Amino acid sequence: MAKECLKIATCQFPVSGSIRRNAEQVRSFMKQAGKGKAGLVHFSECALSGYAPVDFKTFDRFNWQLLQAETEKIMRLAKELHLWVVLGSTHRLTGSNKPHNSLYLINPKGKIVDRYDKRFCMPSDLEHYTPGNRFVIFTVNKVRCALLICYDLRFPELYRELKKAKVNCVIQSFYNARQRGRTVHTDIMRQTMQCRAATNYFWVSMANSSAYYQSYPSCFIQPDGKIVAQFRQHRPGIMFNTIDLRKEFYDASSLFRDLAMKGILTSNPKIIRDR
Repeated sequence: MAKECLKIATCQFPVSGSIRRNAEQVRSFMKQAGKGKAGLVHFSECALSGYAPVDFKTFDRFNWQLLQAETEKIMRLAKELHLWVVLGSTHRLTGSNKPHNSLYLINPKGKIVDRYDKRFCMPSDLEHYTPGNRFVIFTVNKVRCALLICYDLRFPELYRELKKAKVNCVIQSFYNARQRGRTVHTDIMRQTMQCRAATNYFWVSMANSSAYYQSYPSCFIQPDGKIVAQFRQHRPGIMFNTIDLRKEFYDASSLFRDLAMKGILTSNPKIIRDR
């Protein structure tokens, strides 16, 4: 893959409470990503562990040993395939502390080199998870990437900070599945991510669980906000998209974005000069 380019394999499958079943699907998609010569494979929120309280009620009898064993198998496969992996899972904390809802960043040497912990947790999440407090930013082929999870998208301040950090691509994992039917998420979540992409000039890989009822399918968004690829709803699959930093897209706010980020909330030349 050329410098300033990154081929991403975005995956969706019906995440469940079975760690073994989830792991089998993760490894299967990793092998497909390797055959497709992807540089990075991206999975949904809690893709390996399952998501509390939807896939299981509590962590009281959670099989942490099995989760660790399956994580290590995935790490070994990442090394075998020489592949970056963004893996949604749950990270255990010590004592009585609730675990993190996390994305493990596994490098092509099969090592976990970083971990993003969901920073903004909904009230229902807080009954089961401890929020994180920092960004994870990394570079592959000169493409600067950042990790986020689901509810984080409700806070545009996060994306502005990533823009200040010169991020090119947001890799964001979701779990809007096993719903009772169509929800407001169907109409606003991907649209909100399109807005985040267009207002900050980001590429976005958006991976969601496909378990029925899936509020919206996973997709890939280019920096002008356009969805350029997406799955069929409720169907497992893998798609390949290439970030190419040499391409240029329509960027309506480019002339005044830096000013706005500095607090100059006008394009009036006189005010700009006076500031």
